[in-house]
Amino acid sequence: MANAPTNPFQDPTRSEPDSSSASACVLTVDRNATLTLGTDSLILLDEGLKHKRLPTNLCGLLPQLAKTTRAIPFYNILWAELEGFEITVRYAAPTGKRTCRVGMIRYSVTDKSLHAHARGWVQALMERAYPSTTTRRKRILVLVNPFGGQGKAQHLWTREVEPIFAAAGCEVLVERTGYRGHARDLAERLDVESVDVIACASGDGLPHEVFNGLARQKFPRRALRKVAVTQIPCGSGNAMSLNLNGTDSASLAAVAIVKGIRTPLDLMAVTQGAERYYSFLSQAVGIVAESDLGTESLRWMGSLRFTWGFLVRILGQTQYPAEVSAVVECGDKRVICERYRCVMEEYQAAVDKHLPPDMNDDEAASHDDNDSSPPTLRHGTVLEPLTPDFTTTDLPTLGNFYVGNMPYMSGDAPFFPATLPSDGQMDMINIDGLIPRTTALRMLTALEKGKLMSFPEVSYRKVSAYRISPRMAPVPTERRFRAKIGRWLGGGGKRGEGVVSIDGESVPFEPFQVEVLGGLGTVLSRRGKVYELEGALGPPG
Repeated sequence: MANAPTNPFQDPTRSEPDSSSASACVLTVDRNATLTLGTDSLILLDEGLKHKRLPTNLCGLLPQLAKTTRAIPFYNILWAELEGFEITVRYAAPTGKRTCRVGMIRYSVTDKSLHAHARGWVQALMERAYPSTTTRRKRILVLVNPFGGQGKAQHLWTREVEPIFAAAGCEVLVERTGYRGHARDLAERLDVESVDVIACASGDGLPHEVFNGLARQKFPRRALRKVAVTQIPCGSGNAMSLNLNGTDSASLAAVAIVKGIRTPLDLMAVTQGAERYYSFLSQAVGIVAESDLGTESLRWMGSLRFTWGFLVRILGQTQYPAEVSAVVECGDKRVICERYRCVMEEYQAAVDKHLPPDMNDDEAASHDDNDSSPPTLRHGTVLEPLTPDFTTTDLPTLGNFYVGNMPYMSGDAPFFPATLPSDGQMDMINIDGLIPRTTALRMLTALEKGKLMSFPEVSYRKVSAYRISPRMAPVPTERRFRAKIGRWLGGGGKRGEGVVSIDGESVPFEPFQVEVLGGLGTVLSRRGKVYELEGALGPPG
């Protein structure tokens, strides 16, 4: 191409820098090597590299331009410092497609007259590695659940995550949970001024506990705003990390946490009986709930147990009769898809213009931060009469009732492709239990591609509140089907009992009501305004 730039590191969308600006980006060090601040990466040019084996790509690592050249994305830079005349850069180096470790480069500035330039160069590198939206040296409380998933949390923390946090200069305190509800108790007693982040080395159960512990503090809204909750994926279900960090790898998630953007997250207030608590992920009655809680004996299968449980019950045409009342904000799947696409286009346009994420001002205290009362529920609780805003539907052959606040429920199950972190709405799915088995199998395949809502048999709505009253246990169809394939395949609890799942945790099989509270929680994410989901929306049915 005649008009192609001759400089491979030049961004063609940016204006040509003047010579002084360009020279400020280049630092000459020992061995006649140069370190250059490129458009998106730190560029190393060093004859000594041709004798070293270079790592493969990670997190967008640029292609190697020559045997003597290495490109390290600014995203991968964990820390850089100048001590005397020696520059040290620590970064996330790939060790495979799904893992990384701490790598280091070290050079001396042999020309003593360049000391001031080197100091400014290191500062410029750190500004590129940590933009204004990203906090350096995060103060992190790590909660390790040694019993979660397959019991690998302690190993993953020690081997894969702790070195990355240390290399990034994070201030870390570690607590190991010893009983159910321990994380909630720790979060309730936490001094919210002492930490920036609570990182849960676990599945999705510990983040659920942490949100509810923060909500029990004297000033709940202040606690939920001040402390960001995140996940180091160590469980059989790692939905929080998949949606916010874009990975279920512990080491890659560690880098995402170090570089994470503070992001408001909608929480969902659940009332059941006299109880009130908060959900960040999902609520389920029917097939999904039993696929999760009814396959505990199959934890050895990892995330595959969810798919297996779903398949068994959907082929068995299991039904879960219930009455559902909802405050529907949008019931047209085409409109839902179009609105989501508009948000994604706006986000991408901002990225292309190098604009920072449009987040709430974290330094500006909310007017109700010092309010000791929990957030007000506009639609009341499950013990109160329904307001006129609700529309009630009887679903005698309901097969699947699922409400979510994030796209992925597991690595191969993006149930809710139109969700956003803080749009003030929940995504609700209803599927009849008597759909043909052939359709059910096609749905299962489409689910893995994020195309479930394209089926006309799938009701997909945006709601701000709902109440569900399950009436009875699953009908006998599933029992006959399960008897044919054997009890060892895993199944729900005792016959005659139903299952309700909130964020993957079992709660009583009783009516409950849920209302979304916009932006009440705080998390860390890679992109801020949108989740880590690409191209999942298909044409709606």
